[in-house]
Amino acid sequence: MSDPQLLNDQRKALRRSLRQRRRALTRAQQRQATEALCRRLRGLPEVQRARRVALYLPNDGEIDATPLLRWLRRRGARAYLPVLRPLAENRLWFVHYHAATPMTRNRFGIREPDTRHGAHRARQSPPWALDLVLLPLVGFDDLGNRLGMGGGFYDRSFAFTRQRGPRPRLIGVAHDCQHVERLPFAGWDVPLDAIVSDRRIVRPQRHQH
Repeated sequence: MSDPQLLNDQRKALRRSLRQRRRALTRAQQRQATEALCRRLRGLPEVQRARRVALYLPNDGEIDATPLLRWLRRRGARAYLPVLRPLAENRLWFVHYHAATPMTRNRFGIREPDTRHGAHRARQSPPWALDLVLLPLVGFDDLGNRLGMGGGFYDRSFAFTRQRGPRPRLIGVAHDCQHVERLPFAGWDVPLDAIVSDRRIVRPQRHQH
């Protein structure tokens, strides 16, 4: 069995170098990657079918999936953004997002719908009721393993997807420069249905439904 501390140190070092790698991309490279990513996503059946879609506002050099918003709205889909839940340890709310949504910055400096606005149940979707979640990654490999930011927000919020029952499709998105040959795997990582970058689509071998 691998040493948990060693695994943690390996993942921390990899996280640091991959974040630097994506931050080093020029604006032109970011824009090209965004266009290629959105083209790939629009071609996926699970994206075409989805009516309740969660995505994120990019931060720290993350690839930008928000150009999909207009396309989703034209198809009659509703978009949701993650919000750090107050008083709930490292879990997310998903709040309906549109042009008039009041926004604020959370404790990480990331823009999200204002908590008072998002606290209304009518504006939220429970995670299990979403059709599709596009989540940011720090790194990924050919087996579909992923490396997140380390806070565990998505892992806790979607831990239920390991059980039977209604669940959204989970698709990780990243710049292709965040691809590595093999990631140190952590058992708490929630498995994804696919990972999409500007250059490839990875379908994990191991599906847990």
